[in-house]
Amino acid sequence: MHQSCLDCSKIANNWTPTVDQVKAMKVFVRIYERASFTQAADDLNLPRATLTHTLNQFEAWLGTRLLERSTRKVRPTLDGEAYYQRCVQLLAELEEAELAFRSVAPKGRLRVDLHGTLARHYVIPALPQFMARYPDIGLSISEADRQVDLISEGIDCVLRAGTLSDSTLIGKRVANLRQITCASPAYLRKYGEPQNLDDLKNHRAVNYVSRTTAKLFPFEFMVDGELREVAIDGAVSVFGAEIYAASAIAGLGLIQCPHYRMETQIAQGLIKEILIKTPPPSMPVSVLYPHNRHMSPRVRVFVDWLGEVFAGAR
Repeated sequence: MHQSCLDCSKIANNWTPTVDQVKAMKVFVRIYERASFTQAADDLNLPRATLTHTLNQFEAWLGTRLLERSTRKVRPTLDGEAYYQRCVQLLAELEEAELAFRSVAPKGRLRVDLHGTLARHYVIPALPQFMARYPDIGLSISEADRQVDLISEGIDCVLRAGTLSDSTLIGKRVANLRQITCASPAYLRKYGEPQNLDDLKNHRAVNYVSRTTAKLFPFEFMVDGELREVAIDGAVSVFGAEIYAASAIAGLGLIQCPHYRMETQIAQGLIKEILIKTPPPSMPVSVLYPHNRHMSPRVRVFVDWLGEVFAGAR
């Protein structure tokens, strides 16, 4: 029998690991995911030497090498690849069982990456409610607004806006947000307010650039239930939601964005919504996590809570 089959039998369904073995599995999983002893040690708040000693003992107990390490990189062996999948599943199941039988709330550190403007408008203002409900969960929050490698970067889940394209992640839709086409009053005084899509040929846009393709996103409009794309010339192109909005307020051109992003500016008279009868399609908002990782209780409650936060968002 291949060695990896013998190893995996040590975490079969009829086997209950000891506390030390659970700790060793957590160490192995974090080193595997971060591909770094140093980063894993930081994540677990343990000395690097402790991780090295723990992994060495764990491999000796299993009778196989899980990770190949050199001065420059750490990578899994074939046995390590197979064992990682079983460890992740078992650790999540053990955590769920412990919480169920002890009637305690989820605990531990949760690492999330949030879309910046969504976080500022929706998530962060409501976060004290989550912390009060789950006081034993610690949060590490980053704002990347890009495609993140959740496994290698040690992130449990991400909140993203737009169409999902990464097949390695599972997505749960939490909202569909209304989008608008808008411009500043100063811009509209100069160029006139377009009454239909044909008028757009006489207008200027602040064009948004795709980080992945470096191409400009076309303007999108729903016309009689069908999607129409329109390319609009413009002297300014940007990447970044804050710059995009600021450019429109400064009168540099038309933009399309979620209504919540400009709600205050519309009320203040800094921005005006236009082409109301042919709006852009709504923007999906989703929380994503790896498809090959069993969802831990703390990730599950955070995902469910995000659903509550965005339940009334339009």
